Amino acid sequence: MAAEAQSEGGLVFHPLDQFKIYSLFGENPIQWYTPTNVTLWMALAVFCIVGLFVFGTRGRSVIPTRVQSVAELADGFIYKMVEDVAGCEGVKYFPYIFTVFLFILFSNFLGLIPGSFTPTSHIAVTAILGFGVFICVTVLGFVLNGAHFLGLFWMKDAPLVLRPIIAVIELISYFVRPVSHSIRLAGNIMAGHAVIKVFAAFAPMILISGIGIVVTPVSVLAITAIYGLEVLVAFIQAYVFTILTCVYLKDALHPAH
Repeated sequence: MAAEAQSEGGLVFHPLDQFKIYSLFGENPIQWYTPTNVTLWMALAVFCIVGLFVFGTRGRSVIPTRVQSVAELADGFIYKMVEDVAGCEGVKYFPYIFTVFLFILFSNFLGLIPGSFTPTSHIAVTAILGFGVFICVTVLGFVLNGAHFLGLFWMKDAPLVLRPIIAVIELISYFVRPVSHSIRLAGNIMAGHAVIKVFAAFAPMILISGIGIVVTPVSVLAITAIYGLEVLVAFIQAYVFTILTCVYLKDALHPAH
């Protein structure tokens, strides 16, 4: 969380300080192998997923427990999404898509814990997810369809004179996919957390200024409302990332459609 201090009669706060990456052990320069706060919270997300889907469902009761019901609901929800969007042929790739959804979902929700860190607020994390989907889908498209995968960019229904222009536009939009895929997720998560921090910085105003009698209650109400919105955004962003992955998978499986 950003530091707040009274300076020259006001508050000094830095909403983006909460996104800083630091080493968990000492002040040594961060290398690719250095355990950081990002590493910690990504690991916690993985542990939560394992706890829910491995330990929470190990009984596999006919009458499911609450934890098992949540796991089955999530499984059925994403399975139906993959089947509806990508078709029956896309179901075989359900484990990968489900894993991506769960990782984003748990990372988003854990980031809502006060004092925590949200890995998906960093473009470095979401870019790996976005480009991972892009590379997998592209390779899969060529493996399954060969050169016919390029038919994705050639609009046969368009007038002949417009097809080359449309092909260029489609090619550019295709390579922009991983960028928009990753920036959309990181941008929405970062924006929400930054706004909460801005309003939180005004909450202590009642302690240092008379205007705080009005500002502090408004800040608290705003924080509560935005936090509730962020709970919804945490799920929606995981859902959007997943359904777009299913759409891209459908293009790889059926490039001529």
